[in-house]
Amino acid sequence: MSRIRWQQDQVAGVPLNRHVGFVGPIEVGSVAYDGSNRFWIWSTPLQEDAWGYGPTEQAAKTALELWLVSWLENFSSFIRADGDPPSA
Repeated sequence: MSRIRWQQDQVAGVPLNRHVGFVGPIEVGSVAYDGSNRFWIWSTPLQEDAWGYGPTEQAAKTALELWLVSWLENFSSFIRADGDPPSA
């Protein structure tokens, strides 16, 4: 089960082939269908140049989640639960 809550985007009540992902209140990414190339593109507002694609909606969502987990590991020493600053 994904840790990301997905919400289908819409305009004027019309559902789009775009889904926005949230962790709590924070938007962490989106997946959208590219009809001309026939694949799903994922992107994130957390890093400007992070994006990718998948052959299906679920593949793109999974790729985004894998990228997010990897990206967040860069901050693990900052987020450590013990409250001690990392030793140099």
